Amino acid sequence: MANLFPENGGFFWEDEASTRETDSTTVNFGRSWKFDHERGEFVISPSGRIAEADAREAWVQWCQKAIRTPRYRHVIYSPDYGSELEELLGVDYAHAVIESEIERMASEALLADPRTSSVDRFSFAWSGDSCNFNCQVTSVQENVEMIESEVTGLG
Repeated sequence: MANLFPENGGFFWEDEASTRETDSTTVNFGRSWKFDHERGEFVISPSGRIAEADAREAWVQWCQKAIRTPRYRHVIYSPDYGSELEELLGVDYAHAVIESEIERMASEALLADPRTSSVDRFSFAWSGDSCNFNCQVTSVQENVEMIESEVTGLG
């Protein structure tokens, strides 16, 4: 009878990622679909299918979603995904302190993606207990985008 577990059949029983050589300069991602964050739904092509996003659009959408998704709330996401901006709700700190925390939290969220090389040029606009902010995000391919978001319910 044949052995179900061959001794030298070319199978790997350990973590294959640790045995493969990877090129640290290449970041490969699968397909992605266009999402309209304002409407809260996927973009439909004229043929009635969900429209596919190119590499740059997929990266920008990832950035927008990472800022909007609360970190640690959804078990489907890794603990490295999302932002901690919700922690600022109800705090009664000076605007400068809150702006500094927004910069730190947004940068941590966006730099978790290996396609992102830098996050900078933050600007803030306050209206009552809300702070609208935007920042410049640069990809490893040197694409530059402005990402906008808002934190409401501040002390």
